Amino acid sequence: MEGTGTRARNGNVRGAGAAAPAARDAVPSPHAPTPLDIVRTRSLSSLVAQEIERMILAGTLAAGERLNEQALATRLGVSRGPVREAVRGLERTGLVVAVRNQGSYVRQVSAEEALEIYDLRAAITGLACARLAEAGTPAQLAALRALVKRMEAARKADEPAGYYAANLDFHAALLEFGGGPRARRLYAELGNELHLFRRRALVQPENMRQSNAEHATILRAIAAGDAAAARAAGEAHIAGGKRRFRATDTTTTPREAAPKGEDGHDRDQQDPPPRPAGRRGGARRGAVRAG
Repeated sequence: MEGTGTRARNGNVRGAGAAAPAARDAVPSPHAPTPLDIVRTRSLSSLVAQEIERMILAGTLAAGERLNEQALATRLGVSRGPVREAVRGLERTGLVVAVRNQGSYVRQVSAEEALEIYDLRAAITGLACARLAEAGTPAQLAALRALVKRMEAARKADEPAGYYAANLDFHAALLEFGGGPRARRLYAELGNELHLFRRRALVQPENMRQSNAEHATILRAIAAGDAAAARAAGEAHIAGGKRRFRATDTTTTPREAAPKGEDGHDRDQQDPPPRPAGRRGGARRGAVRAG
């Protein structure tokens, strides 16, 4: 596995990978935590959950794939206990769904659900932007400007992974600075369900350019103290992300009709593997395999 080995109490996690976005303070800490600091302050199961999340977001674990706890434990060099606990935590975030008598699977989100989630995120983002325009501090504005510069540097270097990481940090900062506890929790849950779609939509250079131009518009409205304009800019940005998602969504691409057999079914078509039900109850049409 890629990454640097990180040892913790009852085992070790090889390849912890990129760290998940941490909680944002109003003023960033001048000293980055060392690996030893991280291990001291985090449980082994949380480190395992971070690595499984990284594997899901990277597409190593595909949408709809069953999570084999023993295989993951062997791969990460830990016992099954921390893996089981990590998987349960990921179920709570929406990245993983449990199916009774079958196990846990990487969550699949249908195109229909994804579009609804974008609309919900637009409302929450607009609220956070408006609140920031009304009560944002100079330190918070400076932190947001630094993130916009990071995204611009990644865009110019044509580094989609770097852009996406900074993009996640920017949106997390908006909610940390301008959202209340419930808004932050809802946004995090919705964002987890859309991670793979958002990442795919930000691979193209033009999409990165449009996205960061929208970030700059949000920042200008916040800096001007214009709550109405900030709300509108935040909502417009998520609407732009929705358009970019739809442009990259392959589930609506027409397919040529397959030849039919005598029983009316497509020839050589195999039955699909069982799909875990989503939190809204059962499979929906147009399921997207994000990867």
